[in-house]
Amino acid sequence: MDGVHCASLLECKRSGSQYALTVNGHGAHREEECTHNPNMLVYKKMEAVIESMQDQEKGVPIKTVNSFINKIPSVFTGADLVTWLSDHLPVQDPAEALHFASLLASHGYLFPIDDHILTVKNDSNSLYRFQTRYFWPSNCWSPENTDYAVYLCKRTMQNKARLELADYEAENLARLQKMFSRKWEFIFMQAEAQSKVDKKRDKQERKILDTQERAFWDVYRPPPGQINTTEMDIKKMYRLNQVFGQEQVQVGERAMITQLKRKKHAWQSRKEKRTVRVSKCGETYIDFFKLYEEYDPLLYQAEWSSPWISEVWEREGDRQACDIQPRRVQRWAFSGWELLKDPSGRDHFLSFLEKEYATENLLFVEAVWQLKKLSSSEVAAECSIIWSEFMGPQAEHPVNVDSKSYKITEENMRNPDRWTFDIACAHLYYLMTSDSYSRYIRSSHYKEFLDTAKKKSVKSFTIPKLSSAKQNIINAKSQIKDGLTINSF
Repeated sequence: MDGVHCASLLECKRSGSQYALTVNGHGAHREEECTHNPNMLVYKKMEAVIESMQDQEKGVPIKTVNSFINKIPSVFTGADLVTWLSDHLPVQDPAEALHFASLLASHGYLFPIDDHILTVKNDSNSLYRFQTRYFWPSNCWSPENTDYAVYLCKRTMQNKARLELADYEAENLARLQKMFSRKWEFIFMQAEAQSKVDKKRDKQERKILDTQERAFWDVYRPPPGQINTTEMDIKKMYRLNQVFGQEQVQVGERAMITQLKRKKHAWQSRKEKRTVRVSKCGETYIDFFKLYEEYDPLLYQAEWSSPWISEVWEREGDRQACDIQPRRVQRWAFSGWELLKDPSGRDHFLSFLEKEYATENLLFVEAVWQLKKLSSSEVAAECSIIWSEFMGPQAEHPVNVDSKSYKITEENMRNPDRWTFDIACAHLYYLMTSDSYSRYIRSSHYKEFLDTAKKKSVKSFTIPKLSSAKQNIINAKSQIKDGLTINSF
């Protein structure tokens, strides 16, 4: 069976055919001639060559290749293609014929049956197949991401080695699934329906259609590093007198009025459309200010007498740990930096790390921060101390950094400066704030401390009980005022 010339499968004029509805799903097929594409003249010339290639008598010899397990129908070799181009076109150099064949492949008129790279090799081992007329670029396809998601999802349902997703396709599928999370169920149902229709087809027919559909997406969603030949060139669009899809007709006063109305409508629509979502930015700022509203000394009473030192917590020596306000402890849960810049929060976090035997990361980060405050004469000696204590072969508190950060730091130690440990410090700070800090916030160590601070912040207003001696004195004074006689006091 010839998968290229079989009219029952690839009839392009039947837009309502079963294939158009159940297999491709790549957009509405245009029956009218497409004229707005600036590459249309190039497409017509290429298609004239392709039609000559598909001639049953004088075209490229199409054959069925017998492999070790099965048969591969309707294919031709790269050597046969280059030979035909050299014989039927005014081409002298075989390299030029090979280049022209690769151009035909990059535009989707022919494709390799087992590779995503749309190029042609001049040998007898690589096999190629003509693309069906239905998928030619002259039909002005504009497939959407939802169509691509349906196609990739359908590929995952078919347990075939030849339909297994490539690495970049798997990444695209994950990205599309995240993008269309709300309607992914609908996309999955479409893919499932198309997969059921494919299973009813003949085996050889199904293989041909699968390769042709894969080649279609290799043109419109090319692999990384490949050129997308379907992108519009702005210079060609300008030469075609088209700006944003609106034809500039310069004949007659009525046409000019119509053109100006179109421009007016286009500018009005662009004026109403916001380039930046101000509402989203506003929501972010509102959430931020609500979070820190309680800690604004201009809105709420500050913890210290001077509101300008309330953020510094410098007077820690004048207060005991039991006097820490609960809102101060709650602020530690905002971020890792809010925790570490508070001396009490830093000490409490360090005690948590001691329980988990993971204090070296915090000590290393603090040592690097302290290094930047030293004078230039002390930097080299401090770098040697930090290296020997945390990263050297005989380190007392070895830190766990990746090999890349370790090599960079080791090279920086040849000429130590303030920034020698920046890469390793950034790596460990990220690990500490993303791993240890999150476990600290969820731990009972932090929650119990917060509950204790809340309980001690509750003030009691009950009247204190008087001692028996003071009570007797008060009773005696009241009796004297009433003129009573007291025998003994």
